Amino acid sequence: MNSSKSQTKRNLSIEFEKGDPRNPINFTSRRKWIITLTACFFTALSAAAASTYNMGWPSMIRDLNCTEFQATIGLSLYCLGFAVVPLVSASFSEEFGRQPLYIASTIGFALMHLMIALSQNIQTVQIARFLSGAFGSTGSTMVGGSVADIWLPHERGLPMSLFAVAAIAATGLGPLAAGWMEMNPRLEWRWIQWIHLTVTGVFAVSIPILMKETRSSVLLTRMAKKLRKTTGDKRYRARVEDERASLRTLIYISCTRPIYLLFTEPVVASFSLWVGFAWGILYVLIESIAPVFRTLHNFNQGEIGTVFIAFFIGSILGFFTNLYQEKLYQKTVGRRGPEARLYSSMFAAILFPAAMFIYAWCTLPGIHWISLAIGITLFTWALFIIYLAVFTYLADCYGPFASSALAGQSLSRNIMGTIFPLFTAAMYNNLTYKWANTLFACIGLIMIPIPVILFFKGPAIRARSKFASQVMEKVIEEK
Repeated sequence: MNSSKSQTKRNLSIEFEKGDPRNPINFTSRRKWIITLTACFFTALSAAAASTYNMGWPSMIRDLNCTEFQATIGLSLYCLGFAVVPLVSASFSEEFGRQPLYIASTIGFALMHLMIALSQNIQTVQIARFLSGAFGSTGSTMVGGSVADIWLPHERGLPMSLFAVAAIAATGLGPLAAGWMEMNPRLEWRWIQWIHLTVTGVFAVSIPILMKETRSSVLLTRMAKKLRKTTGDKRYRARVEDERASLRTLIYISCTRPIYLLFTEPVVASFSLWVGFAWGILYVLIESIAPVFRTLHNFNQGEIGTVFIAFFIGSILGFFTNLYQEKLYQKTVGRRGPEARLYSSMFAAILFPAAMFIYAWCTLPGIHWISLAIGITLFTWALFIIYLAVFTYLADCYGPFASSALAGQSLSRNIMGTIFPLFTAAMYNNLTYKWANTLFACIGLIMIPIPVILFFKGPAIRARSKFASQVMEKVIEEK
């Protein structure tokens, strides 16, 4: 089907016709699911790489003659790469498309595993971990955009749930294998990286086949360029070619607007603080599960890795909870608006500190280890709900500014993930496992009102927002 060409005084504007199969929103259901699952697999790879690294610490510390704190820096730097690089890389997808960024990021991600596997000192590992987080961040920040490119708003519930499962469940599935690899003296920490390299390399080769370009503005630009070349008529233009700012301007906006929203928008600030704290606790658990289960219950490294299956179980509970949340959303969105996304978040706000209290008060040798695993599972269940609610609620509230709002929460979330592991060991040494985790639980209690206030007062808060109010006015006009 040919694209429509509306003639103006100067240009022939290229647009998709209704039902045009080249328009990503009109891709077949099979093609949409292939793209979605491929993108989510990259999410799972980058999530697994965060936690499998820790499973190799005993042999890595021995081989590289480094301290545990130096190894911890590698965990934090991975999260730092996730925090800062997307502020820049997001602009490149607007200019060059999503597919090239997926390909380049996956290749870079694979090469960083190679760099770690061949490292002869901890400094090389730390540099590679930061760059690995930088490349792997595409698997987190780009997937939501890919889903929005090909699915209509009312269809995105299941794809986004699968994205959240990949982001959180894989954090537990990776250590399940890596822990037992660390125990094998012929494998240990280097082979954890070699396995990652192999899987990521195969995935990189498959992307050009499975991952088609989904950014419609990029596809229209390519069509216009092709028409100009074949016809010699320079008037063929995609509208975005005349409206799009320069790459330099795009980078400036993508670096500054998320930070501006983070500090000036109450909705973005409060949700970012909440999910950021929860994400920080996730990285506290990634770092602390090994010493807790080793010192209290004499677990070996393989058994410690198996404990991480609790993250997978919690994610599955979160997945099914979101199915119910989607039913509530469809039923009440006409009356509640974006706040219809927050029903399960209010439940998660209570579940989060409850889980941390369980984890805190069960860190005693005389209490069965399954109690700790239950606490981790419940925490992951809450985290899954919070994580998904952030994406869906901010997207609904901020419309065309959603990418900046989400980038702001991503920056906050991953900065917390960077900082928390750096003081975890010292905090546990000074306060003990019981009281350090009790402190985390009490902070979680203080944050319970955040989704409740947004649920009941969200419309009034958004009405006073410079950005969200524009979306509200547009919705009113459409009605």
